[in-house]
Amino acid sequence: MESISDEMLMRVAIEEARIAESMDEVPIGCVIWHAPSNKIIGLGHNTRERDNNPVGHAEIVAIQQAATHLGGWRLLDCTLVVTLEPCPMCAGAIVNARVPRLVYGCDDPKAGAVRTLYTVCDDARLNHRASITSGVLRDECAELLKSFFQRRRSADKSASKPTTDTLT
Repeated sequence: MESISDEMLMRVAIEEARIAESMDEVPIGCVIWHAPSNKIIGLGHNTRERDNNPVGHAEIVAIQQAATHLGGWRLLDCTLVVTLEPCPMCAGAIVNARVPRLVYGCDDPKAGAVRTLYTVCDDARLNHRASITSGVLRDECAELLKSFFQRRRSADKSASKPTTDTLT
């Protein structure tokens, strides 16, 4: 079977991020690839707003789907690919699911728990460590987030501006 590249998987994750964006969710997407079957077994995008669920992160959604597919919680022989560096919750889920390999697009300076603020996924004090590849399609992943938040800030400013109707 032909092997799949990190870039190809990231493009699928970016499509998941675009689905989130179309739902007015923060555009983060995730894909889980299972090496033995050479198949994607988990897809996820943010669903926090839609589901009113604080754990509706792309990684959590994809991990749950992959575990259901495999019939167990250990995601051995899998690669998790996500557009943004995982937060502490998602990094913890990656460790707990025993994901052996993590690939992410851009760093998260506000909540990154893989390289930026913390090093959860390869912390020697934990019972599992993942090998990490960062920066795959970094600019494209970062641009999705940047443009989303620019639009959101612009919409917030427009909503707060008084109109001539309210001045009379």
